[in-house]
Amino acid sequence: MKTLHGIPVSPGVVIGSAFVLDDERMRIPRRPIRKGEVGRELDRLDEAVEASKRELVRLRDMTEVSLGAEASTVFAFHLGVLADPAVLEPIRRRIRESRVSAEHAVSEEFRALAERFESMADSAFRMKVNDIWDIDRRVLRHLIGEHRSRLDTLDHPAVIIAHDLTPSQTAAFDRTKIVGLATEAGGQTSHVSIIARAMGIPAVVGAQGVLSNTVDGDEVIVDGSHGGVILRPDEQTRERYAGRIEAIRRFRRSLADSAAEPAVTTDGVAVELLGNIEFPRELDTVLEFGGAGVGLFRTEFLYLNRDDEPGEDEQYEVYRSCVERLAGRPLVIRTMDLGSDKQHGEHWRRERNPALGCRSIRYCLQNLPMFKRQLRAILRASASGPVKVMFPLVTTIHELRQAKMVVRDVMDDLAEEGAEFDSHLPMGVMVEAPSAAIIASIFAREADFLSIGTNDLVQYTLAVDRTNERVASLYTAAHPAIHRLIKDVVRAARRRQTPVSICGEAAGDIEFTLLLLGLGLRSLSMTPTLIPHVKRIVRSVDIKACERAARKVGSFESERQVSAFLRDLTRTIIPEAFDGRAVDER
Repeated sequence: MKTLHGIPVSPGVVIGSAFVLDDERMRIPRRPIRKGEVGRELDRLDEAVEASKRELVRLRDMTEVSLGAEASTVFAFHLGVLADPAVLEPIRRRIRESRVSAEHAVSEEFRALAERFESMADSAFRMKVNDIWDIDRRVLRHLIGEHRSRLDTLDHPAVIIAHDLTPSQTAAFDRTKIVGLATEAGGQTSHVSIIARAMGIPAVVGAQGVLSNTVDGDEVIVDGSHGGVILRPDEQTRERYAGRIEAIRRFRRSLADSAAEPAVTTDGVAVELLGNIEFPRELDTVLEFGGAGVGLFRTEFLYLNRDDEPGEDEQYEVYRSCVERLAGRPLVIRTMDLGSDKQHGEHWRRERNPALGCRSIRYCLQNLPMFKRQLRAILRASASGPVKVMFPLVTTIHELRQAKMVVRDVMDDLAEEGAEFDSHLPMGVMVEAPSAAIIASIFAREADFLSIGTNDLVQYTLAVDRTNERVASLYTAAHPAIHRLIKDVVRAARRRQTPVSICGEAAGDIEFTLLLLGLGLRSLSMTPTLIPHVKRIVRSVDIKACERAARKVGSFESERQVSAFLRDLTRTIIPEAFDGRAVDER
């Protein structure tokens, strides 16, 4: 038996047979051609590129239907690469000038392109290297007439083991056959993680050594909730995990039965549980799992993977439909959080350090026509029901004042046009940087509400790139500095009687629920499927107990102490949520 550890990206536990996908990259030898054959090779290249593009369009459409729009967006990048003269012309030039086959020219130029991406400082580009190899492989297969992948031979339920998985491989997954995933590469936001969550299968990424230590047919346990990958488990371990799988099934059934119950503590304190969504179709999940509304609507999907900017009417229809679907429940719309790992068309310029560059509210304030179009659409939608607007990554009071001034300008324009909108639209700030948390009392005076964004707050406070598997273990909301910042923000908001909520991964982690309630939070926004889990905790505790837990956590010096204490405390309250493990089990 061998146990490996990685990053848990899709919860659940599975026991299955390993199906190993080793590197399928092709080695193409140099084949010289005669001068008279150059035209034919150029034609072959064009035919292979066009065939690849047709195939990608089919994959994109198929993935969107089966797994949703988020999972399909990566194929827009592939299509863009195959339409880019800066990529294709060097291949054609190599065929003409070096007189080599189309296969060799494609192989050499894509290898050079992958090396350029790999050497870039920006992690968003480095994460695209796998996509470059995927495109290379697709074009080469069309050139040499080989179209079958090893995945096509899978004829039984299996756990996929690989260094990494390309978008083409994940798009070809047979959902009746793939029961779990474990890869050596990847992070929380990598494509394979998105696909695993969309498919609802347990997955662990960043598990170093899993490929070299596994052979086809090995029995494998993947613990997507805690990041464990166990190869060739002994009988005792297998039985223990089989018990956890059954406990998970029972717990999920019980959660479904209680989705409609109110989120109220045992001493009668109401807690607002909201959903974070990225696409309108997720509203159904929020309502299905008993959410009180939407606390974070990420709007970047409207801008990404397209060359043109979405028009005002297109945005308005999206926002209006969401407001109407919620039927009086609140909708908090975050203005476009572009920049960093999300870039859009002509407005984006490459930066050395995009996470600290022109992103979020900075980007909006430097692209006012685009910003105003989005605000017009949001304001028009506010005539249909309760809407709030939230500005991301605000770090100075000047940024908030500028943003509010732009909103008022847009309101004046709409009023002159006779358009209907909520003239008292609440405007809030996302507290995502340590600087914003430290001066929260200043923001609380001028913002209508505050929302603590834990994902970026952890990243910026701890100086950890959450997409980098080499330092992923350092990225944790259990760090004492994070709790102190959250406590300060809540205290500042309460002094000014300004509503405050929290969104991000920590809000949906049941091990943090008692702490967050104890720090004074009464509004939590999370991944919709986690709402029933958090609701179960809320309905099982009283606020005094939560406050005692928060005071105890405040005395700890390390994140390990915090994690161990909160985990054990939560287990005593709701042991069935921990896969049937005993309280003292590690």
